[in-house]
Amino acid sequence: MATGVGAIRTPDQRLRVFVSSTLRELEPERKAARAAIERLRLAPVMFELGARPHPPRSLYRAYLDQSDVFVGLYWERYGWVAPGEEVSGLEDEYNLADPAMPKLIYIKASEQRDERLGRLIDRIRLDDNASYMAFDSDEQLAELLESDLATLLAERFDDSRLAHPDTRTAFPAPPVEPAPPVSPGLTDVAAPVAAAQEPAPLHAARPLPQSFAPLVGRAREVADVVELLRDGSDRVITLVGPGGVGKSRLALEVLDRAQRDFVDGTYFVPLENVLEPDLLLPTIAYALGVRDTGEVSLEERLAIVLSGKRVLIALDNFEQIIDAAPTLVHLYSIAPSVSFLVTSRTVLRVRSERVYELDGLGVADDDASSVDSALRSDAVQLFVARASAVSPEFRLDHSNAATVARICTTLQGLPLALELAAARMRVLTPQGMLERLDKQLPLLVGSARDMPERQRTLRSTIEWSTNLLGGAERALLFDLSVFSLQFTLEAVEALGEQRSWGGAELEGLDALIDSSLVRQHESGGHPSYSMLVTVREYALEKLRESGDETTMRAAHARYYLALARRLGPELKGAGQEDALARLERERANLRAAVRDLVYTAQYDDATEFAWNLLVFWWIGGFFGEVRVWMEEILDSGAELSERATNIARFYVLWMRMWQAPTSDVVDGLEEVRETFERLGDEAGTAVALGCTAMTRAQIQDSDRATAKADLERAIALFQKLGDGWGESVAWVTFGRIDMLEEDDAAALEHYQRGAEVSRRTHDPFAITITEHHMARLLLFQGRLDEAEPAFADAAYVSATLGHLEGAAYGIEGLCAIAAARGNAERAGILAGAAQELRQKSGMYDAPMFVYHPRYLAPLREAFPDLMHDAEERGRRMSAAEVMQFALDAERGAAAAARLSAP
Repeated sequence: MATGVGAIRTPDQRLRVFVSSTLRELEPERKAARAAIERLRLAPVMFELGARPHPPRSLYRAYLDQSDVFVGLYWERYGWVAPGEEVSGLEDEYNLADPAMPKLIYIKASEQRDERLGRLIDRIRLDDNASYMAFDSDEQLAELLESDLATLLAERFDDSRLAHPDTRTAFPAPPVEPAPPVSPGLTDVAAPVAAAQEPAPLHAARPLPQSFAPLVGRAREVADVVELLRDGSDRVITLVGPGGVGKSRLALEVLDRAQRDFVDGTYFVPLENVLEPDLLLPTIAYALGVRDTGEVSLEERLAIVLSGKRVLIALDNFEQIIDAAPTLVHLYSIAPSVSFLVTSRTVLRVRSERVYELDGLGVADDDASSVDSALRSDAVQLFVARASAVSPEFRLDHSNAATVARICTTLQGLPLALELAAARMRVLTPQGMLERLDKQLPLLVGSARDMPERQRTLRSTIEWSTNLLGGAERALLFDLSVFSLQFTLEAVEALGEQRSWGGAELEGLDALIDSSLVRQHESGGHPSYSMLVTVREYALEKLRESGDETTMRAAHARYYLALARRLGPELKGAGQEDALARLERERANLRAAVRDLVYTAQYDDATEFAWNLLVFWWIGGFFGEVRVWMEEILDSGAELSERATNIARFYVLWMRMWQAPTSDVVDGLEEVRETFERLGDEAGTAVALGCTAMTRAQIQDSDRATAKADLERAIALFQKLGDGWGESVAWVTFGRIDMLEEDDAAALEHYQRGAEVSRRTHDPFAITITEHHMARLLLFQGRLDEAEPAFADAAYVSATLGHLEGAAYGIEGLCAIAAARGNAERAGILAGAAQELRQKSGMYDAPMFVYHPRYLAPLREAFPDLMHDAEERGRRMSAAEVMQFALDAERGAAAAARLSAP
C-alpha cells in the first residue's frame, strides 16, 4: 500500500504484514508469526482471519494490494495448483507482491521438499528485496520475525527521514513575540557558516556508527545482553572474546536495540587509538559532546551532564587501557543512573561487572550436505551473505553446500575470518578455497602455538588473505597500520613518496577494499578509509618485523605536523570553519602523531604541534588531552629546549588558570611571557599577556591596573601581527575587568571594539564571544532592542559551529529579554532549554557572570504553574528545536539543520 509523505493514518491503519504459507502444514508457525507481529502493534494480514465471500485469488490479491510487508513461510509442500492455473496459490502470492515491497522469507529445515517449492526458493534467493533465514521451530521463527520487523521499521524510518528531511516534526512555537532581528553587518559573516555542511557538530553527541551489513546469527546474544542491561543489577556488562569474534558489531546492535530502555541516549566510544589510561575520561566526554576547556574539572562536567540520566555508554576495545578500570568504577559511582557496555579481550575485574563471553558463530554438523542443513548454521549464513555481496553469481546449492559448511567449520565460525574468506569468492570456487585452507591454514595456525586456538585461526586467515595479495599491495597494507581509525587519500599519498607502492595508491587501496582488509567511507563528500582493529594489529606486527615501523611512524608524524602548521593560521578568521572540519576528521591521527612524537622524545616537534593548534584545542574542548602530553614531557627528565619547556608549561598553567586561579599561576604565566619575549616570539608573548591578565581578573582584590596594562600590550602585539582572533578576545577580557569595576561605559566600548575586529576578520568563534558580552551589558543597561539581535547572533553563529556552550549563552540572553518584557511563556521555555543545553555540554558560567535568573525570579513568583510548565517544555526540546523556537524562521532552520547533522 503506497502512503504519501504527507499522509496521516488513522489509529486503525497500522502497518500491515501479509503472511504467505501453506495453511495446515505450517499452522503452529502461522500462529507464532501472528503473535510476533501483534507484539509490535502491527496488523497481521492472514487468509484465515476474516470473512471471505470472495474467490481465494481475488482475496489474497486484495490483501496484498493493501499490505506493506510480505512475510513468506516455507517448509516442504508447494501447495495445490488449481485447475487452469500454472502455479500454486503459494507461488502466486509471491508473484503478485509488489516487487518493491520488502520481503522477509523464513525457510524451515527439511530433507523432503517438493521440487517446485525448491525452485521457488531458489528464485526468491535472487530477489534483491527479499531477506531469507532458516529456522527449526515456531519459537525460533517468532523471535526472528519480531527482531527482523523491528529492524526493518527502523531502517525504513531512517531512509524516510533522509529522503524527506522537511517532514521532521519541529517543536511548535506558541504565539509569542517575533524572533529577534539580525544585527547590521553580521549577515555576510554568518551566512557562509550556516551554509556549510561539514564538519559534524564538535560538541553535539555523536550518532551511533553505521554498520556495514546486517548482523547475522546473534539474536540470542543480543537479547541476553539487552536483558542484562535492562535488569540493571550490574553496572558494567563486559563482552569478552578474541579479536574478530564480533564484539564491536554486537555492541552496536545492543545499543540500537536498547534505545527504548535508555531514554537519555546510547553512545558508542571507540578506544582503538587511546593508549593512555588518563585519556579515558576525555574520550568519553568527547563522545557525549562535553567540552574540556579547563574552567571546571572534566570529572565535574561529566557528573553534571550524566546526573539523573538514563544513559548507556559502550566502551569498545577496553583491553588497551585496562589500567583505567578504576577510573570507570569512579565514573559510575558519580553517575549512578548510567550503565556501561564494555568490549574487551580481557576481564576488567572490577566491582559490579558481569562478564558475557562471546564465541564464534554456530557451524554446521559434520554430515551437513544439503542447502537446508548448511543454512541452519549461522556461520554459513554469514559466509553466503558476504560471498554473494562480492560475487553476485555465487549461490549456495547442493553442489557446494557441504564444502561451504566445511570452510566455516575450518574457520571456527569467527565472523572476521569468514568475511575475509568470503571476499575471495570473486576469484576462487568454494572447493578451491577449501583446498587452499586445508593446505595452508594448519601450517599457519601451528606457527603461533602461544596464542589461543581461535585467535590463531583468525590470525592465520588474515595471513592467508594477505598472502594472496601482490607484493606492493601487501606492503601498502602493512604501511597503513600506522594510521588511527580513518585516514585520507592525501595522507596515504604523502606517506608513499619513498615506498614501493608510491604512485599506485588508488589501485592498491582498491585491491585491499576488494579483499575486505580495508574499508571505504564517505562523509559530506570527503572519502576516507579504515582498517578493522584485528587487521591493523596484524599489519603493524608485520611492519615491525620488516624493520620499517619507525620509518613509517616518523613519516606519519611529519605529515600531521605539517598539516598542523598549515591549518593553524586558518583557525583564526574566515577559514575557521573549514579548518575545524578538516582537523575534526583527522583528530584520531592528530592524537596518534603527537603521541608518537612524545614517545620518541621529539619534544620540540610535539610542543610545536600542540602550539599550532591552540585554537582547535580550545574550540574543540580537548585541553585535557593536551595537558596529559605536556605533563608527560615536563616529567620526562629529559633536557628540553627552552621553547618546548615554555609551551608545555603554558598548557599546564592554562588549566590551572580556569580551575584554580592563584597568584602562583600569575607568577608562572609571567615567567612564560618573559621566556616567549626573550625568544622573540611575539605571538606567544601576546597570548601569555592575555592569559596573565585573565588570571589576575579572577583573583579577588587583585591588581587590575596591571591586568589592564598587560592587555594593552597584548592588543598592540595582536594588531601588529594582524591576529584579529587574539585581539577580539583581549578586548573582551578588558571589558570583563571593566564590568568588575562597574565601569559599564568603558566595558561597552571595549566589547564593541572586539565585535568590530571579529566582524572585520570574519572569525565565527570570536563573533560569538564578542556579541554575547556586548549583548549582556546592553541588557543590564535596559537597552533590550539593541541587546536582542546581538544575543540572537551569538546563539546562531554558535549553533552553526556546533558550539553548544555559546548557543546556551545566547539562549539565556534571549530568555532574560523575554522575562524583562513580561513574556512568561517564552522566557520559561528558553530558560528550560538553556538549562538542558548547559547540562548536555557540562558548561556552566562562573557565578559572577550568571545573570538571567534574576530576570526570571519575578515571573516565577507571579506565575509559578505557567513558568514550571514552560520550563519543562523547554527542557524536552532538542538543541535543533530550541534554535527553531528562539530565532527567526530562516536562521532557526539553518541552525537546526546544522545541529541535526550526523
